[in-house]
Order: sequence, then structure tokens, then C-alpha cells
Amino acid sequence: MAVAPGVAFPEPGGGRTWAVAAVVLNSRGQAFAQRRSATRRLFPDCWDLVGGHVEEGETLLDALVREVKEETGWRVRAVTRFLGVITWEGDDGRGLRHEADYVVEVDGDLDAPVLEWSKHPAWDWFGPDDLERLKENRLPADQLVHAVIAKALGVGG
Repeated sequence: MAVAPGVAFPEPGGGRTWAVAAVVLNSRGQAFAQRRSATRRLFPDCWDLVGGHVEEGETLLDALVREVKEETGWRVRAVTRFLGVITWEGDDGRGLRHEADYVVEVDGDLDAPVLEWSKHPAWDWFGPDDLERLKENRLPADQLVHAVIAKALGVGG
């Protein structure tokens, strides 16, 4: 697996809860998102990035590769960009998360992700013209998925 020069992987730790997220782009320059099920405690029925929590002793890179494989069946081929770290608090009472966001290239059938269907019952590709859909069922103060994908695509919010 390749990591582009300049891609940063902050050290998780310090009693903080860390997460990673991957923006997967297809050949048409669209970003992948999956819809969280309506029964999920955190952000139900909202579009989401591929990713999740960093486990104890795991590096951000290891967590990124693991989460992409678990949530889509795809294999990370390259990490091409570091989009930064965002800090957010969910509606589940578990406090602040520090999320490192990346653009990745993957191997696998981009037309047939292997989703965890009970957690993510739908998926789609989002280009600059349909980013507003990413705001569905999100409060105005909670537009992180939209903001991360817009940044990855190089378009304004």
C-alpha cells in the first residue's frame, strides 16, 4: 500500500477518543457515502463516510485500512491526501471524538460494495452537483460529512 508524501498520521492517545474516515473517489470524481440505518443511535438515517473508531494500540493507518475493509469489502491501495482532523461530539453521550480524514484509492468493485447492511442499508456516489443530499437529516451545526466530502472534491461548502 502506498502513502503519498506529506500525508500525516497523528498519534492517537492522551485519553482522547480517535476515529478515522475515508473518502473514496471513483473515476468520475464522485465520493462514496453510505447511509446509516434509522435504528442507529449515533446519527440515524444520515449519510456517512466510511470509517470508525481507532481501537486501543492501533495506528490511524491501521484503523483506516481495517474500517474500509470491514465497511465496504474494498482494500486500500493508496492514501493520497490528509484532509485534516476535525473534533466533534455525537448525540450518543460518549463525548468528543478527534477524527482524521483521508482520501484513499481502493481495490475492489466500486459498483458493489459489501456493506454491513444492518448498519448501512444504502450507498451512493456524490459529485459536486449533488452534495446537498449529504445534509439530509442533519442539523445545520452538524454538516461534517458534507464539509469533508466538499473539501475532498475541492468545492465550496
